[in-house]
Amino acid sequence: MLEGDRVRLRAYTKDDLSAARDFLNVPEIAESLRPGTPYPLRMEDEHKWYDSFGPMNEKEYNFAIERIEDELYIGGCGFAKVDWKNSYVVVGIFLGLEYCGQGYGADAMQVLMRFAFEEMNVNKVQLDVFSNNERAICCYLKLGFMEEGRLRQTVFRRGKHHDTVVMGILREEWNG
Repeated sequence: MLEGDRVRLRAYTKDDLSAARDFLNVPEIAESLRPGTPYPLRMEDEHKWYDSFGPMNEKEYNFAIERIEDELYIGGCGFAKVDWKNSYVVVGIFLGLEYCGQGYGADAMQVLMRFAFEEMNVNKVQLDVFSNNERAICCYLKLGFMEEGRLRQTVFRRGKHHDTVVMGILREEWNG
């Protein structure tokens, strides 16, 4: 387990899947994570996802996020892509809507970056975020990420097109 000030990153269990599905099916969360139509996830989808990864998978790592104070599952994060040759990872994170804006996400990202830079020995952590997700962009900027580029009008949400913002942080820029 990996600990921050307020959250712990741990392995997923099957007990987390129902809450994860419920979090991911909230429209505001679904719309901020998936570029396609945010069609509701089924329990079968969560079980397939869960069965697809494990400790021997070196291309993707997923962690459950729990609060340290009560061990409550509040979201998930991980590495959607690991490029060992070029020494970078692509990260992703989500929280249940009721846990957003309270510092849990920033703490989890700090722990994830520490793991990437200190344990995986990568040179760069990268992520994609939709331009209408201003809260997340502000959080990433505070953590030291820099905007590296924009894919213009790649996402259509609520009658409007939005950009995909590519952000990254190098090991030498990280203040872990």
